[in-house]
Amino acid sequence: MKSTTNKINLNNVCKKFITDPENMHPVLGDVSLQIEENEFVVLLGRSGCGKTTLLNIIAGLEIATSGKVQVDGIDVTGPGRGKGMVFQQGALFPWLNAEQNIQFAARKQGLNAEQSKELSQKLLLLVGLAGAEKKYPFELSGGMQQRVAIARALALDPQILLMDEPFGALDELTRIEMQNELLRVWSLKQKTVVFVTHSIWEGLMLADRIIVLAPRPGRIVLEKKIDRQRPRKRSDPMLIELYEEIWTSLQ
Repeated sequence: MKSTTNKINLNNVCKKFITDPENMHPVLGDVSLQIEENEFVVLLGRSGCGKTTLLNIIAGLEIATSGKVQVDGIDVTGPGRGKGMVFQQGALFPWLNAEQNIQFAARKQGLNAEQSKELSQKLLLLVGLAGAEKKYPFELSGGMQQRVAIARALALDPQILLMDEPFGALDELTRIEMQNELLRVWSLKQKTVVFVTHSIWEGLMLADRIIVLAPRPGRIVLEKKIDRQRPRKRSDPMLIELYEEIWTSLQ
């Protein structure tokens, strides 16, 4: 059962880049959002609405122009501190094989060589890649690379998993398989997940709650809880109705 404790708090977060013209709206304008511990939240919207910028601010990779971001009541001032990130392109080290990529993250946790190897084997098994330990990124499909990227993020044992369109470059069938795989891993590991996507259906399949953002200034225009057990079916009338509501909010 999920905790009702807020894990992430965003209060009046605004972001304007110094390269923006003076008369341009900020990329993010006064965004406030609370995310519960172990909640799976999807940030959804068109290109330019500030989804990735907001994710980067939560990660500590960007600094808000104004407002405050807190994790467990502590201000976010930089990366780390229990946050792991998965990008659209897995960003694996091409000179390291699958287990070495994971072991790299494990060593950042202070594990020794034997402990890192044991953890990498457990995580590869968890993401369905047992037997692929010695394969290099160029030998893996896009979906397999993303599995390694997720395993590497989990090797840091983050309390929060931040995912920036991790399946956006995959074909539709692989994307659906990876959505199911992510939900399986999340149900076992119980992390707080913030997931960015352009896909309404991806959000409907994954989220406990969908946050729809509109562009310039980036702001929340719709917030919907999805009270449906997983796995979900696209034929579910409630999800079809939600799809139409979200689509309308994006127009």
